[in-house]
Amino acid sequence: MTTRRRGAALEADLLDAAWAELKAVGYSRLTMEGVAARARTGKQVLYRRWSTRADLVVAALRHHQGGSIGDRVPDTGSLRGDVLAVLRLMADRQREIGQDVVHGLLAEIGEQRVEVVGIMRNVMTTLLERAAERGEIPTAEVSPRIMNLPTDLVRHEIVLRGEPVTERVLTEIVDEVFLPLVT
Repeated sequence: MTTRRRGAALEADLLDAAWAELKAVGYSRLTMEGVAARARTGKQVLYRRWSTRADLVVAALRHHQGGSIGDRVPDTGSLRGDVLAVLRLMADRQREIGQDVVHGLLAEIGEQRVEVVGIMRNVMTTLLERAAERGEIPTAEVSPRIMNLPTDLVRHEIVLRGEPVTERVLTEIVDEVFLPLVT
């Protein structure tokens, strides 16, 4: 007799199945039915937790990578190092999930887009507040456009260029654009 999965164990199994299915078939061919079959359950079990495949894929990505970037804000001891670390995390995620998933999520993410932007705004707020406390910058009070600029530029690179973002591009964003605006 098999034991029925419940709670956190069931959710972990579902997210593992979603990640495996995403890697096997790509975003455009990912279906709730395919994930359910891989997880050996019914699709209604998925729909009770995630109303869309975009919601499921975002949850699977966070599960696979140990949470969102906002769950582990880097603290390297310098604003430059912190911002570079955040941008590297973004670039690493893009490399791991690929353009198919990036474009698919952008097309379908809907209301979650506001949440994703909000997470990155909170991350940048934390980095700027730490830098101001260390005396690296005169104040953490910068316009929202400047605060979002590094992450927005990385998103621009990811979406429009369609190639992995290089370390050189990340350093240019931080050293040539962002730091001169906040220091």
